[in-house]
Amino acid sequence: QVQLVESGGGLVQAGGALRLSCAASRSIRSINFMGWYRQAPGKERELVATLTSRGTTTYADLVKGRFTISRDNAKNTVYLQMNSLKPEDTAVYYCAADLILRRYWGQGTQVTVAS
Repeated sequence: QVQLVESGGGLVQAGGALRLSCAASRSIRSINFMGWYRQAPGKERELVATLTSRGTTTYADLVKGRFTISRDNAKNTVYLQMNSLKPEDTAVYYCAADLILRRYWGQGTQVTVAS
């Protein structure tokens, strides 16, 4: 089992930046897959970025070149650096981790980008 707690969301102007953090309740060294997803009002949850324990990353086309996912194993934390934010990035951002054939989710953190 693992508990995930996101932080770092907030209100930012278009063009600004935020860094989201996802703190895990256990070591993430053995967690092969961790990722960030987001859900805007009235829309389905969508993939933003993923990161494997080997360092392989994937990004949604909409965020490529603007967002960066990374992990700090010593702090059991995964980050999402978001630059050049746009109003369409407004959503609740969720952290996810796959562990022993089960996906765990955090409670989410709100990101609002004002135009």
